[in-house]
Amino acid sequence: MTRLLLIRHGESIWNADGRWQGQADPPLSDRGREQARAAAAAVGQIDAIVTSDLQRAAETGAIIARSLGVDHLATDAGLRERDAGALSGLTRTEIFERFPGLLADDPAGFVPGDDGEPRWPDDWEPDASLVARVTASLGAIVRLVPDGDVLVVTHGGVIYAVERDLGSEPRGRLANLQGVTVTATPTGLALGDRVSLVDPAGTTPVEADRI
Repeated sequence: MTRLLLIRHGESIWNADGRWQGQADPPLSDRGREQARAAAAAVGQIDAIVTSDLQRAAETGAIIARSLGVDHLATDAGLRERDAGALSGLTRTEIFERFPGLLADDPAGFVPGDDGEPRWPDDWEPDASLVARVTASLGAIVRLVPDGDVLVVTHGGVIYAVERDLGSEPRGRLANLQGVTVTATPTGLALGDRVSLVDPAGTTPVEADRI
């Protein structure tokens, strides 16, 4: 049986600035590197680490791998964050100004589409595309590690999409180095608990904290 721990990467310099990232590739901040080092103390025993190929996830995984002495580290572009299109690089304030009514917390008011969902820009990656590529990547990991524990360092948008696809109600936002457990069963993937590897308010490791 394969047990996956899907974790959001450490803080990037754009996280620190409050900028939407999508598939842009800003590096980790110094705090993000500290978070990754602290997270290694809370991961426990794992057999492999697989990360998104974006550097904020790949570096988080590399830091944890070095700390744990894990050799099986691979990157997979299928685990990248959702492509945010025209929103990439913008702060929420800038999105409010350039795309009025798009976000639910817009001070001027939310203006949904006919389906009740946000009216995302045309170059925003839809859920179907995101879930298809992420599911394919997770399936490949399960085939490569059919019995073991794998740390998957990915992105918040990826984890939210996996949770929705596996039937979860919204669970709230994820801080850096928080994530969710997923188990491969004979009938597919089964969603488990959310997990926090570091204190969201700092860089202190936590012991299997459920959030």
